[in-house]
Amino acid sequence: LLFALVLSLGALALVQLGVMGEIAPAYLIAFGGLFTTVIAVHIALRVWARDADPFVVPIATLLTGLGIAMIYRIDLADGAEGWDAASVRQLAWAGIAILGCLAVVIVLRNYRVLFRYTYIFGFAGIALLLLPIVPGLGTDANADVWVSLGIFSFQPGELAKISLAIFFAGYLVRTRESLSSVGTRFLGMTWPRARELGPLLVLWLISLGIIVLQRDLGTGLLLFGMFVAMLYVATGKTSWVVIGLVLAAAGAFFASRVLSYVGGRFDNWLIDAYGGSFQLVQGIYGLAHGGLIGTGLGQGRPYITPLSQSDYILPSLGEELGLAGVFAILLLYMVFVARGIRIGVAGQDDFGKLLATGLAFTIALQVFIMVGGVTRVIPVTGLTTPFLAAGGSSLVANWIIVALLLRISDAVRSRPRAVIG
Repeated sequence: LLFALVLSLGALALVQLGVMGEIAPAYLIAFGGLFTTVIAVHIALRVWARDADPFVVPIATLLTGLGIAMIYRIDLADGAEGWDAASVRQLAWAGIAILGCLAVVIVLRNYRVLFRYTYIFGFAGIALLLLPIVPGLGTDANADVWVSLGIFSFQPGELAKISLAIFFAGYLVRTRESLSSVGTRFLGMTWPRARELGPLLVLWLISLGIIVLQRDLGTGLLLFGMFVAMLYVATGKTSWVVIGLVLAAAGAFFASRVLSYVGGRFDNWLIDAYGGSFQLVQGIYGLAHGGLIGTGLGQGRPYITPLSQSDYILPSLGEELGLAGVFAILLLYMVFVARGIRIGVAGQDDFGKLLATGLAFTIALQVFIMVGGVTRVIPVTGLTTPFLAAGGSSLVANWIIVALLLRISDAVRSRPRAVIG
């Protein structure tokens, strides 16, 4: 954890040296305030969750610190100061997010109580998804995913993914027998009956509804993918994955033909660089400019790309840290997801196993969607890169995921010791 904090602070110092040629201590001192909150989380884990996974918090801390450093670097290039600076807001949101993680670790002593409120979390998740289309709450942006409460705005979809992950885990625990024990053998796989397909079809329709009503391709894809992954873990049947992929492909084809904004994203993905999206092309040029080892923090020009602090923060980091830096970041995500899946596999109750696996897969899928979009592997969808990108809603939601993984891992690892004792 100290290593992660030192790396983050060093990245900020290099940004200042690269842009200004000197170290300005004011922002470094403000960033040092995060040290206190992160160390508080560490102390809380030593007191209330001594067997929690030791890798999750350091990885989340380092990713958050690198994101703040790059946002700060772009603010310096733009001359933004005070609350007009995205880095200042991101620093404040990071403190709130880590404190939220601390609160969940302390209050949620037994994660299994969440199972009692399975359907409440399901209704809460749907309500959060519908908030942006409520008259007077939604903001007229490119996608109806923001809710304005006057003093601040947030993305309810970020919290909805956690609520729905809890709902999916609880629902699948209750229904896994009927979903996995019956069906027809065909092509070496057991295919479900028509009535077992109901939940998957409902989630498919909800995902399409999100894409149509909110113009939010990313959230619809994320929620559907999360449910299919948890369904596979619950049943062990490959046929569910095949059906899910077919439905996702059919939904993408339908959306690209009927919805102009989805069709535009597919066009920008398929056509050549000279006629495609300016934003996408600039991001790819930035990655190419970074080469193998990058231009160095503060030495590139990531600010040329629109939304370089949020949607395109990975190309911004890739330009200044190079291919080696991008690989290091992707490895951090890989270890984070691997620890989450390991927590789920080691779980002794079905609810914890499904919840940990679902949350870990959510991070993995979100990273794949974002990295694939900005590198032109898949069409751009508009999600945020976990922990890195500017945005308080995403940061708070992802640190809550950290807290849930910590609580589940503590229960998983402490139980054998209690039996032996």
